[in-house]
Amino acid sequence: MVTANPTTATARPLRRTTLDSVGGTAWTLSALGPVPEGWAAVGAAPVPATVPGEVHADLLAAGLIPDPFDGDHEGALAWIGRTGWSYRATFTWSGGPEDHHELVADGLDTLATVLLNGTEVARTANEHRSHRVDVGAVLVEGTNTLEVRFEAPVTGAERLAAELGDRPRAYGHPFNALRKAASQYGWDWGPDLAGAGIWKSIGLESWSGVRLAAVRPLATLEGTEGVLETHVELQWAGGAVAPVPVSVRVGTEQAEALAQPGQDSVVVVQRFADVAAWWPRGYGEQAVHDVTVELGGADATLATWSGRVGFRAVTLTTEPDPDGTGFVLAVNGEPVYVKGANWIPDDALVTRLTADTYRTGVAEAVASGMNLLRVWGGGIYESEHFYRACDEAGVLVWQDFLFACAAYSEDEPLRSEVEAEAREAVTRLSQHASLVLWNGGNENLWGYVEWGWRTPLAGRTWGDGYYTGLLPAIVAELDPRTPYSPGSPYSFMEYAHPNDHRNGTLHIWDVWNQLDYDHYRDYPARFVSEFGFQGPAAWSTLTSVVHDEPLDPYGAQMLVHQKAHEGNLKLERGLGAHLPRWPVDGDGRADMDDWHWLTSLNQARAVAFGIEHFRSFYPLNRGAVVWQLNDNWPVVSWAAVDSHGIRKPLWYALRRVYADRLATFQPRPDEHGVPVLTLVAHNDSSGVWDGELVLTRRSTGAGTPVLAEQRVPFHLDARSAVAVALDADLLAPADPRAEVLTASAEGMTTAYGYFVEDTELVLAEPDRAYEVEVAHASGGCTVTVTASALAKDLALFPDRLDAGARVDSGLVTLLAGERHTFHVTGPDVDEAALTTKPVLRSVNDVVGR
Repeated sequence: MVTANPTTATARPLRRTTLDSVGGTAWTLSALGPVPEGWAAVGAAPVPATVPGEVHADLLAAGLIPDPFDGDHEGALAWIGRTGWSYRATFTWSGGPEDHHELVADGLDTLATVLLNGTEVARTANEHRSHRVDVGAVLVEGTNTLEVRFEAPVTGAERLAAELGDRPRAYGHPFNALRKAASQYGWDWGPDLAGAGIWKSIGLESWSGVRLAAVRPLATLEGTEGVLETHVELQWAGGAVAPVPVSVRVGTEQAEALAQPGQDSVVVVQRFADVAAWWPRGYGEQAVHDVTVELGGADATLATWSGRVGFRAVTLTTEPDPDGTGFVLAVNGEPVYVKGANWIPDDALVTRLTADTYRTGVAEAVASGMNLLRVWGGGIYESEHFYRACDEAGVLVWQDFLFACAAYSEDEPLRSEVEAEAREAVTRLSQHASLVLWNGGNENLWGYVEWGWRTPLAGRTWGDGYYTGLLPAIVAELDPRTPYSPGSPYSFMEYAHPNDHRNGTLHIWDVWNQLDYDHYRDYPARFVSEFGFQGPAAWSTLTSVVHDEPLDPYGAQMLVHQKAHEGNLKLERGLGAHLPRWPVDGDGRADMDDWHWLTSLNQARAVAFGIEHFRSFYPLNRGAVVWQLNDNWPVVSWAAVDSHGIRKPLWYALRRVYADRLATFQPRPDEHGVPVLTLVAHNDSSGVWDGELVLTRRSTGAGTPVLAEQRVPFHLDARSAVAVALDADLLAPADPRAEVLTASAEGMTTAYGYFVEDTELVLAEPDRAYEVEVAHASGGCTVTVTASALAKDLALFPDRLDAGARVDSGLVTLLAGERHTFHVTGPDVDEAALTTKPVLRSVNDVVGR
């Protein structure tokens, strides 16, 4: 038996014994209690487990369950969430000279009882925080046994909801009764796979005298001078320990303080003249600086912490003005026009995520022109891999606290868990230069005002004390240099509706749920932090998990992978007058090739329409954050990149409308208040944009002669916009169905404007509108399309031929005489199939005549 000696006066280096699988510890997983009929093999004997890991992944690796993502397995595996689970390991341990021995679990998901050598040492109830417990009185020399027993996550949530009092929420399971990622219980884009597991590292830490408890380096910029304020938290064991030095090193610069016994925090301040600042992408370099903190001296180092910081100053301006209340993020004094997306957990089984998957996700944001990702409140505080990737890429991070679409109890024991979780999250994440906004939660304030919560709540707490009291106080204490918002949406104005487009941040969901996407124009919004439109995952992604015969949008397995309420009906209604309906056979089944193409195209069109509208109101509008960048399984959803990493047409549309330089045709009232097409150009680059703007009206047919032309010299300063009135000739088509407006200038993608919807547009059929040539190229092939008439929204889907094939561009519109080359990479594919539908698609092949 090993016991602590509280009178020891010697500080000793911290010794960590890692108990992860990667460290060599062998774990097993067992079901607690009987499993349902048909799953007897799961309960027959313990199976090997991976730590960090989770139940679904371990059972899948053991071959005891089918892939939860495949077919209709999600429902068949629902029993896992109503079953308790035990993780168990034996390990050899030898005591040393240290006096304190603590079990440290960085993440237990979620309702856990921890036993060491048969003795209960801890009970936990929060996935989003770490836990530390003294086990010195329980550890033994030699072989030890550690067991973590998890209560069933679904029945556990139901039990807690009954104890705390059930409260309103957006979905069935009472996810709001405990501190576990809400989306694990299912969302309108994600599966119901509530599980359990030791999802982060676990181990033993042994120490004497004093321990480095936490490091919080806050870097900011004052003019050209960088200021680093490093907060070091200490835990002392008692006794007559001598003062201990704390040093902070940045590059070759080092500063030191002396911590007196019992002093629980030390602050070391350093100043750096003419420091290399950190900027968002598009505004400057992303300078990051390594920071090392040492407890003790070089001759007797007790503990070391390392991280990175970037020197930046962030402000959020929400001042009232004649139009309402603004929402302007600025970095180092430069207002940033936000071009962003919401980020959800990148895999429904989050422990499968790696540094590479996070870097790939952030790289997709960068490649599409984004400069901000919002970590949404129904998921997790992300891995360090995510925030480091954002630091390096210059992608701003908007971090929600983890509350989403529900009322939350402010009573104990939940309140204490929320406070501990928030303190740990702010302490861990505040070092990251990319983190520019803390946000109280997602849609909870809106929900209280408008979603009928007040009657069932009957005066009980619902979370307001978190969003307006506890959380802003924690941010002010631990990360005062980073702005805070009580929620999204939020109007920053007393007595205003939280989702008022004139004030603060706005979520636009009536468009997807009820209205045609042209209603985005109802909102000259200050800042849109959520909006979006659905479309299917890539063909190869969907068909890898949907096996209905024949394929149909309403097939049994397809509906498993369509989580939105009446989602397929909304996809069809969303076509409006913009695109034709897909053909159906005699049994009423949709032509799946056209269903997939048209719903994918319509998703891209709807979101691009919204963003072009928002940008046209710059500087009144200061940004848009589309819902959503990524998926966590194969599904019909709002994502731009599906769960297999394939870019949907939406991604290519975002790359166009998030370009630094954008021109767009928008209606603006004339002197009589009548909407007239106007060209709006937005220069969101750091340089001047000038030259000659060429505006034309042309025929959509072969030859595409110029029917009218207007040339306009223009000059746009950095971060500015201009509206250009069109000559009357441009706005007077002889045949609106067969003519198109164009706007072109150096440094921008050609803008197109139409007088009618595609359902009325006269376009040549593909064989008369364009020719296609395929040639071998390094790593794949090229597909060159040459237009002889207007070819609208050309898109190539090589994954239909091989799931590993990728293409570099999409949604390309060509005028007669123009050409575009698609670069296809990956496995060899059927070259002839690349030249025609369903692999090569365009609007021409659904409306051409």
